[in-house]
Amino acid sequence: MRDIPTITTEELKRKLEAGEKLLLVDVREDEEVASGKIPTAIHIKMGDIPANLDYFDKNKEYIFICRSSYRSERVCEYLQEQGYKVRNMVGGMLEWSGDVE
Repeated sequence: MRDIPTITTEELKRKLEAGEKLLLVDVREDEEVASGKIPTAIHIKMGDIPANLDYFDKNKEYIFICRSSYRSERVCEYLQEQGYKVRNMVGGMLEWSGDVE
């Protein structure tokens, strides 16, 4: 199994605050996202990822987010196997201290 690149919640927060344009994908369920997500993240549930591969561009890197980083890591493994550039936000929304909407 290949290693999944990661990013910490603090690193991500700093990059967003610096104005970096990052591609964030929240893979939690609808009811979880309803309690708040990172403002620039798009929401594609974990189970809907295989049907939405057309959304992803193999030339871009995507940062995946879930509640604790377990599901997002599974999504990263799956997409990495398909040849996509991925990064997992370690700690998930449980550790996120930045803005939410």
